[in-house]
Amino acid sequence: QVQLVESGGGLVQAGDSLRLSCAASGLTFSNYAMAWFRQAPGKERDFVAAITWRGPTTYYADFVKGRFTISRDNAKNTVYLQMNSLKPEDTAIYYCAADMWGPGTYFRSRYDYWGQGTQVTVSS
Repeated sequence: QVQLVESGGGLVQAGDSLRLSCAASGLTFSNYAMAWFRQAPGKERDFVAAITWRGPTTYYADFVKGRFTISRDNAKNTVYLQMNSLKPEDTAIYYCAADMWGPGTYFRSRYDYWGQGTQVTVSS
């Protein structure tokens, strides 16, 4: 049974940093591209960042470039999202997702497995 469990969310002030973690189990983690998406109330679930299974190569949404960094530790079956210079508009539930042999795409439909999400709230 595949499980993706996010952690590290919380309430912070604008300009602060957070590091999200997503621990994976039940799959061969090194074979999966991993991604972070986010969903604000009343909005679509948007792509944030992805990291490929080989290389790895990273991809980012324009609105987080230079502020967020995605990384992975295959020995720990964990993907991270370091978020710096947080803004109120970053407030959302953040989800991690896994795509076997994936290219690190922003297409939600490509991802096979999803976590339950972790809430990030940034106050102004």
